[in-house]
Amino acid sequence: MKKDSTKIALVTGGSRGIGRAIALRLAQSGFTLWLTYKGNHEAAQNVKSEIEGMGGVCELLPFNVADYEETEAALAEKVETRSPDVLVYNAGISRDNLLMWMTRDEWDSVLSTNLDGFYNVTRTVLFSMLKAKKGRIVVVSSTSGQIGQAGQVNYSASKAGLIGAAKALAREVGKKNILVNVVAPGFIETDMTEKLPKEQVLPLIPINRLGKPEDVSSVVHFLCTEEHMYIHGQVIGINGGLAI
Repeated sequence: MKKDSTKIALVTGGSRGIGRAIALRLAQSGFTLWLTYKGNHEAAQNVKSEIEGMGGVCELLPFNVADYEETEAALAEKVETRSPDVLVYNAGISRDNLLMWMTRDEWDSVLSTNLDGFYNVTRTVLFSMLKAKKGRIVVVSSTSGQIGQAGQVNYSASKAGLIGAAKALAREVGKKNILVNVVAPGFIETDMTEKLPKEQVLPLIPINRLGKPEDVSSVVHFLCTEEHMYIHGQVIGINGGLAI
């Protein structure tokens, strides 16, 4: 694909795992990356170096998506002059525990990052997309948000909330040529899943393997770049058949 350096992709939580894979895949297609991350400067710099190594452009934006003021300070001025063509909301954390033992901090921290962060980032960016009358928004949810997962009431609630938010937003902005969709990964090989007991997980997955970050980035890339696009307000499961 011919590179077009005028296209901009804003990827939140882009320093590791799924976010990193998405950033690299979009960079390969010629997107200039606005890459946000919270605090892992080394990992973010590594992604930036990888993108620049392939001839791409990447700007690092360190801030906490859960903090509205930080989000505004990082993004508001940038989007006044240029709307990103793509927003991938991938920022997310987990703090697993059974609800009966879950602390208020475990609940609040997950909801504030995963769900409030979506509001903070998307609201800041959305007006510029509406003004430009174009854009693609892809929200990274989870199979846990579709079917629930024991020990993840907080995480499942936040990821289910993202699905509802994205569907409602899709109804609001579709007429402005802004396409909104959701991907819902299952068990993907990242830092968040490295401690999972594979011998217990694999029998639940019909294709008998964990997913790779590239399995997710390929679908996100399609939703962000395909010219002939009539997919809007949909949830695409990327889970090897875990949820059918």
